[in-house]
Amino acid sequence: MKRWLLILSLAGNVGPALLAHDVITTRITWDREIVRLINDRCASCHHPDGPAFSLLTYSEGRPWAVAIKEEVLARRMPPWGAVKGFGDFRNDQALTPEQLELVVSWVDGGVPEGEDKDLPQPPKASSETPPARQHGELAVSGDTTLKRAFLLDGLVPATVPDDASFQITAQLPDGSLEPLLWLSHYRTKFGHAFLLRMPLQLPAGTVIRGVPKDSTVTLLPGVPAPATTALSPEHQSAPYSQRPSAGTAPTPGTPAPAGILK
Repeated sequence: MKRWLLILSLAGNVGPALLAHDVITTRITWDREIVRLINDRCASCHHPDGPAFSLLTYSEGRPWAVAIKEEVLARRMPPWGAVKGFGDFRNDQALTPEQLELVVSWVDGGVPEGEDKDLPQPPKASSETPPARQHGELAVSGDTTLKRAFLLDGLVPATVPDDASFQITAQLPDGSLEPLLWLSHYRTKFGHAFLLRMPLQLPAGTVIRGVPKDSTVTLLPGVPAPATTALSPEHQSAPYSQRPSAGTAPTPGTPAPAGILK
């Protein structure tokens, strides 16, 4: 009886280990695809001694695989701090649909590690610094009317409490509204500038609305495009007039063009 109990005990210990082994059903691997996404979009925070736990190696990332999938699908990671689609920003680090598909395929397919030969070079230490102060930037707190025209290049939450959520819009003098930024559960430790994809011209009289009085958001000025230089008359091309072909008869009563008749 004791012998059978020992056999059953050993089988009980081995069984869970075998069941816990992942069945691989995908060709996506950590070493070839996933680590490159991590390096590009996550490593600035998820590195040793960074503000979040490290995800630079397979052994570090594997325990968080399901959480990584859930967070990126919910658009909570990479942290952006604003609602997608409210404003258009050139520094948005959100994953593309194709990249999301890679993550889902890797996690659902057994989280394979891959081969060391496919690993990229380790990412360089992040040198990201807060945007330098610019001449002409405007600090906005509460509804603010622009006294002069302003070319808006981006916005920086300067003093915003943690977990704050509010919409910032620009009401133009003609009454139309331009969506600028919708902060959502903003976290100051992930603070960054929101840089517009294209600078937005705001005429004098525009009202910036939505910034609470206990917060401050900085408007970053854009650089105006250089004006097109007009050509002087002596450098302008003469009006084009088509010469008649050799087989075209001149209109009666008009002299033949020089060079046609000899």
